[in-house]
Amino acid sequence: MTRLAIVIVSYNACDDLTRTLESLTSAPPTTSHEIVVVDNASTDGAPHVVRSRFPRVRLIPADGNVGFASANNLGIRSTASDLVLLLNPDTIVPAGAIDRLVERIDASPDVAIAGPRIVDEHGRPELSMGGPVNPWREAARKVVQRFDAHGNSTARRWIAREASRDRDVEWVTGACLLVRRADAEAVGLLDERYFLYMEDVDFCASVRARGRRVLFTPVAEIVHRRGRSGAGDRGRVHAAWHESHLAFYRKHTPLWAPVLALYQRLTKADSRRT
Repeated sequence: MTRLAIVIVSYNACDDLTRTLESLTSAPPTTSHEIVVVDNASTDGAPHVVRSRFPRVRLIPADGNVGFASANNLGIRSTASDLVLLLNPDTIVPAGAIDRLVERIDASPDVAIAGPRIVDEHGRPELSMGGPVNPWREAARKVVQRFDAHGNSTARRWIAREASRDRDVEWVTGACLLVRRADAEAVGLLDERYFLYMEDVDFCASVRARGRRVLFTPVAEIVHRRGRSGAGDRGRVHAAWHESHLAFYRKHTPLWAPVLALYQRLTKADSRRT
């Protein structure tokens, strides 16, 4: 039995998926592993490319675009490894990164989930982890990210500092998330009510509710070419973000859900007027 299953969900991300698989197969992890690509009915030729160029990668065609959580669950259920790595199709995996992440989770038996430091194509770290999700923290996070996007040096230094510390967090991003299978199965895998977005935060919350740890660690670094998968369907992506966001609040912080729902209605009405 392989030690690690690498599950990649792809939807119309052929070029980026190819780069991800090239990075994984040109310098593969020494940890015994298999790579599974779950394709959400892509129309860009991705399944053919996987079959023809990466014969050792197992391809699972989903029955339509079933969403990120459902597709990841398909991949997880099709494997039997001790560890599962959820990986986005718009990432580049440097040599040795996955092995270091596996070594880190092995060193702490009470850690159920570990996420690495994630950087963009220019080597700038992302806020790929976080604390409790509530309106105040989300507002502060958006301000920092907006300043960072505009090149503010203070914001960038703060993000770099946050991404340089090994520590327990509330959640790590599903762009690269290593989980013990036993913990994933104990919470019923990812909640398939989330089509896209927030499923990773919800998954981490479910794992933490059982008294298990979620760890962010900079011992491994992954490059994230953010936001490319399914980039042609911006309207659906935008709607999915709002739907998942509200679903998370209703599930985990129900007192704040009406406030978020009102905010979404107001901002939607405002956008229609402009």
